[in-house]
Amino acid sequence: MTARFIVEADGGSRGNPGPAGYGAVVRDGDTGQIVAEAAEFIGHATNNVAEYRGLIAGLKAARELDPDASVDVRMDSKLVVEQMSGRWKIKHPDMRPLAAEARTLFPGGRVTYTWIPRERNKDADRLANEAMDAGQAGRRWEPKAKAKAVVADEPPLETPAPKAGWAAPADLGTPTTFVLLRHGETPLTPEKRFSGSGGTDPELSDKGRWQAERAAEALAARGSIQAVVASPMRRTRQTAETVAARLGLEVRIEDGLREVDFGDWEGLTFAEVQERYPDDLSAWLGSAKAKPTGSGESFTTLTHRAGVARDKILARYAGKTVLVVSHVSPIKTLVRLALGAPPDSMYRMELSAASICAVQYYADGNASLRLLNDTSHLR
Repeated sequence: MTARFIVEADGGSRGNPGPAGYGAVVRDGDTGQIVAEAAEFIGHATNNVAEYRGLIAGLKAARELDPDASVDVRMDSKLVVEQMSGRWKIKHPDMRPLAAEARTLFPGGRVTYTWIPRERNKDADRLANEAMDAGQAGRRWEPKAKAKAVVADEPPLETPAPKAGWAAPADLGTPTTFVLLRHGETPLTPEKRFSGSGGTDPELSDKGRWQAERAAEALAARGSIQAVVASPMRRTRQTAETVAARLGLEVRIEDGLREVDFGDWEGLTFAEVQERYPDDLSAWLGSAKAKPTGSGESFTTLTHRAGVARDKILARYAGKTVLVVSHVSPIKTLVRLALGAPPDSMYRMELSAASICAVQYYADGNASLRLLNDTSHLR
């Protein structure tokens, strides 16, 4: 299995420009444990140069661990995240060679960039300040005890709540729009049976194929879809291919959009699960960290996976309108992240088969929910 790392990086300058340094940590993407640290005093430089140097150091450390890994970079520098994601131009001559060096360390398709608030980048910030303290005292930075690791069930991927107001600032450019389409019905859907990624992978039923055709008609009439991305499950691929054929587009598969693995609950109704696994069901309903019986995946794990998939799509299709064909749980997760809502909000959303939602993402990291559970095309 390909390794997955999380790189958290930061840089600072006391004077901007002034005495500067950077810090970076590499975490195991599955456990959250810190597996590498880097920090250095770089002399007289600006904040932005130090931030880019921290990014490069973090990527180099990850590459030394596994050059074939996938990497999720998380920084509180909006400038670096947006420039490396391709949404903002790199105008300053000092930044261009640093960005170019960063891009050489891993193939572009294996690195995603996520903005996080400063308070959730404390380890990298701590290392940058340690490096600056050491440098100004005439010493080299030496690693201290590692900071407490973030466990895999608590990945810092929550999207900050959108700022108040209806219109985005004009200088943020064209937002990226996700048109979120749930797949059509399968034979399990009307019976309300758990159907995740660990079950039989059912096909669309006759009604599900009809729903996919109606969705294709509605989206063709909309006329703004520029790309189609889908979960690898059979029902989502069939739904996506129906729409894509009408639009003259190809379907790109994104594994992160698949449904949760419901383990031993696959194919059972809620009542059957309640009868057979009452304690596990109660725990699952009460905590996003709990997992279905026999499954290795919680809703918290799904949040991380869906967030990475979201960021990959945003990086690839910046400023475009993308049809994202997925399942109940991933779509609800993307909606709640856009709203900055708590995990239990997922239980308060209705998401019908072949329904449409829409979320717009702006260059400053904010998001806006534009549509939820639209089924007008099915009437």
